[in-house]
Amino acid sequence: MRRSVTLVAAVCLWGSASAETREPVRIGVPTALTGAYADLGNQVKRAVDLAVEEANATGGVDGRQVEVRYLDTEAKADVARAQGEKLALSGFNLLIGTIASGEGLALGPQLAKWDALYLSTVNKGNALTGASCNARMFRANHPDNSDAAVVKPWLATRKEAKWAAIGMDGAWGRDSVASFKAAAVPQGKEIVSESFSPLGTNDYAPYIQKIMESGAQGLWVALAGRDAINFGTQAKQFGLFDKVFVAGASFVTDSTVKAMGDISKGIWGIVNYSSTIETPANKAFVATWQKKYPGTDPTNFEGETYLGMRVLFDSIKKAGSVRPGDVAKVMSGATFDTLYGPALMRKEDNQLVLPNYFGQIQDVGGKLKPVATMTIPADQATPAPDGSCSM
Repeated sequence: MRRSVTLVAAVCLWGSASAETREPVRIGVPTALTGAYADLGNQVKRAVDLAVEEANATGGVDGRQVEVRYLDTEAKADVARAQGEKLALSGFNLLIGTIASGEGLALGPQLAKWDALYLSTVNKGNALTGASCNARMFRANHPDNSDAAVVKPWLATRKEAKWAAIGMDGAWGRDSVASFKAAAVPQGKEIVSESFSPLGTNDYAPYIQKIMESGAQGLWVALAGRDAINFGTQAKQFGLFDKVFVAGASFVTDSTVKAMGDISKGIWGIVNYSSTIETPANKAFVATWQKKYPGTDPTNFEGETYLGMRVLFDSIKKAGSVRPGDVAKVMSGATFDTLYGPALMRKEDNQLVLPNYFGQIQDVGGKLKPVATMTIPADQATPAPDGSCSM
């Protein structure tokens, strides 16, 4: 009997030691902590920190503690590639959180060589899950063509016939302007001016003058972060917003609205995520967020990054492994419980299929914030694969 007890105790001790020494979940976050997109990078960091804290407080992910390491990319593709490599080769090879689409596209071709996985939660360029897709690259946020799917029905309600467009001179900005044009022209709208400004532009006067001289009645803006704030502030000073109707993508978000104040009131735009989404999962997330970050609601980038972290954690549980190849295999084609409800990670292109929204900046209880006024269901908001993805 004593020998049996000894054996049981030994087995329990071995099991306990085995659990304690399980390989941790190591997440690498190459994101913009300085530069024009620094605020967006810090939003990613807040969401990742919350998700990691939650997981570790409940015993980790599949019994594994979660570790995270951040490196600054300045939102530059070449820096993102270098920082991604540092993270991956030091064991933090589950990558998440770059801001500019060019950064995500720079990571993609290197993932197999690094034995890494990359999950986008901010990048919107269509190529990420299109022509540049690969088996180790995923997207848990809305691509630009999902935004275009919302623009089309909304634009049909607008009377403005002549439109100008300005976008960031990069994959996402050019995709957004092209998508807006593709939605506008078939409806009889005329695009009278197109402009693309480099990331980090400080002086928007030449662009604003061009728009004012174009005769545009409406303006589509695809600028984010500090670029959005600089453009919005200067456009108001020049009187542009008094002459044209304004809408955009990532232009008026929770964070840019806070910086621009009354300038943003009444501006329309795509709402990818909102703290006001009425699902049990989102209500629980918002409550947890408010406890960790008192006096704030999660922004669109924070909501989508938190969602991405939960998708990653669930995939690790499904795989029973932290190896990127194993995690990638189970993530592709799986259905996840998300802040929006159940969502499929489409295996044809590794794109999470989500609903999307269009809305306006309104005063809600004395606070300006994006309010969704039009909802497009997931099957319509996430266009079918265009055939350019080959994995």
